[in-house]
Amino acid sequence: MSDQKYFVLDTNVLLHNADSLNSFADNYVVLPMTVIEELDKFKRHNDELGRNARHVIRQLDKLRIAGSLKEGVSMENGGILKITVERRDMPGALLDMSVADNRILAVANSLHEEGHSVIFVSKDINARLKADALGIDTMDFEKQKCNVDDLYTGWRQTSVPSEVIDRFYTDKNLDAEGFDFYLNEFILLQDEGNLKHSALGRATGNNNLTHLNSQYEQAWSIHPRSKEQRMALELLLDPEISLVTMIGQAGTGKTLLALAAGLECVIHRESYERLLVSRPVIPMGKDIGYLPGTKDEKLTLWMQPIFDNLTYLMRHDHREEDEGRVQMKVDNLLKTHQVELEALTYIRGRSIPRQFVIVDEAQNLTPHEVKTIISRAGENTKMVFTGDPQQIDNPYLDSASNGLSYAVEKLKGHSIYGHVTLNKSERSPLSAIAADYL
Repeated sequence: MSDQKYFVLDTNVLLHNADSLNSFADNYVVLPMTVIEELDKFKRHNDELGRNARHVIRQLDKLRIAGSLKEGVSMENGGILKITVERRDMPGALLDMSVADNRILAVANSLHEEGHSVIFVSKDINARLKADALGIDTMDFEKQKCNVDDLYTGWRQTSVPSEVIDRFYTDKNLDAEGFDFYLNEFILLQDEGNLKHSALGRATGNNNLTHLNSQYEQAWSIHPRSKEQRMALELLLDPEISLVTMIGQAGTGKTLLALAAGLECVIHRESYERLLVSRPVIPMGKDIGYLPGTKDEKLTLWMQPIFDNLTYLMRHDHREEDEGRVQMKVDNLLKTHQVELEALTYIRGRSIPRQFVIVDEAQNLTPHEVKTIISRAGENTKMVFTGDPQQIDNPYLDSASNGLSYAVEKLKGHSIYGHVTLNKSERSPLSAIAADYL
């Protein structure tokens, strides 16, 4: 027992992942009383944090029945869970105990002063800095994290002899034996001796490369401006691909392409009954509830970026210059329910058949939220997640732990899934400069 570690968990770890209690093997998991009090505050929230808080509380109640949480209760994974009450006379409790984070740290510090091997686990950088200053080992919660620097991009470039590219153009497919390509990964074949001689293919089965489908070269009169956008259209318009993720900085066209493909598939090709567009309610500033008006009026303000893109697409497709007529076309899409805008809060619990679903700003979702949304997909539904992991407004997530990055890493190679990372800003030269240098 002496080699067991004591993992003191911050509240944000439990709110991020409700199953984190069982993630520390056969060691001690210690919850300060302040953590329980903070969970109690969150349990009434009708969001992911509230659901996680309630789930953790139910787990603790089951353990309470099995024994004394004060003394420690054995968990199924062999670990022991304890709830500790903070005291002002704890060894080393020199912090301002009126601050919740400091009371949690005081528990970790007390165990550390008693000679135990203590690790403080928190997703709060400042809390980890405080723990480190106290000489306590600290860590972020690493489960469901990925290495964002090595994140799957959905395509790669490989150098080949000139005759290989010529054969690919002639035969329309290529047996790429010896290469370890993912299903639906795009491969840019580059001539070893001539950089202008190249070909773009898509990996199907058994490392076979095929040409991109000429039927997917445009959507709603939108033509791709880069090879990455062409790859994205290939996935967005292919009915065999049920889930698409697109990552890119501002201005790379991910949302516009997704909407264009959605309109194309719903209205022109009639492959789906409607286009459903949603965004997480994680604003930069106050919550959506602070916006003026009714729920629909609040949602209209929150969905303004989507309206902007829809307006552009309707004007572009119909070559319409009159702003009033363009707005009438957008309003008609909503009135006829060919396009629906909804907050993610209201998608939970629904079954969504025969719809083209776009979830914008998906970097603000947890892995569990992404899983929950995808599990709503009914028969013949396509889902598209777009976002930029470098622009996260959710205080409990980062570029490596958000649900969008996690999905990209875990789903690569599946036959009904495809991903593209878009690198070049196509919005305007000014937008490109801002994205690259600011």
